[in-house]
Amino acid sequence: MDSALIAALAAELREAEASGRPLAPLRDRMPEDEGRTAYAVQKINVDLALASGRRLVGRKIGLTSKAVQKQLGVDQPDYGAIFADMVFGDEEELPFSRLIQPKAEAEIALVLKRDLPHPNSSLADVVRAVDFALPAIEVVDSRIIDWSIRFNDTVADNASSALVVLGGSPKSLDSLDLRHAAMTMSRNGETVSTGSGAACLGHPLNAAVWLARKTAALGEPLRAGDLILTGALGPMAPADPGDLFEARIEGLGELRAAFGRRADRSN
Repeated sequence: MDSALIAALAAELREAEASGRPLAPLRDRMPEDEGRTAYAVQKINVDLALASGRRLVGRKIGLTSKAVQKQLGVDQPDYGAIFADMVFGDEEELPFSRLIQPKAEAEIALVLKRDLPHPNSSLADVVRAVDFALPAIEVVDSRIIDWSIRFNDTVADNASSALVVLGGSPKSLDSLDLRHAAMTMSRNGETVSTGSGAACLGHPLNAAVWLARKTAALGEPLRAGDLILTGALGPMAPADPGDLFEARIEGLGELRAAFGRRADRSN
């Protein structure tokens, strides 16, 4: 891989995030190497974030919808890092000034009680490793202009991650039917997204198995205490300053994502 190119692309993404000015797509400058260069770009920025004192608390899975995979011309999900300063509680005000062109999507979050160190982790391994599930709203964002992304763009851009809102009522897996869990999400009282756990690779636990295998194969396995966002249960919806999103997921309850009204990064 071209280390100079990887470093340059990583620096451009950091500048776009800091300035709030999105970039032209990066994909034409990366080789077709099944995402290896894109993940290398992501890793540089994750490592720099860790070196600056940010704390890694988990991973998000993206591209779990078969329709979105088809749109982007891929046959697999992707993943990105979740840091502690990205995670917010139910109805806690979200800092819009940190965002560029955000969208919200309802998801099922899992928290682990055991490590998943094996690149051939099974569904049973993942079930045993999960401590509890929570309802979540992920705020995705893109440092690529107008969300003009393909697989390499979003992988390099930390899987288009931004913020996470978690509900406060943990549930054990034995009380849940995650595949059939119905989801409804509204924005300012108007329904903008519906779906169910089946939209997430057929079952949210399938997504978690994929992530466990992928991260272990890359030498960065999931650990006890990690938060996993398993992927969208329905379409994402754009967010503006002051918007209030409410999501209800069957069996897990409801939560709210409240966006702040100030979008000016200079204040």
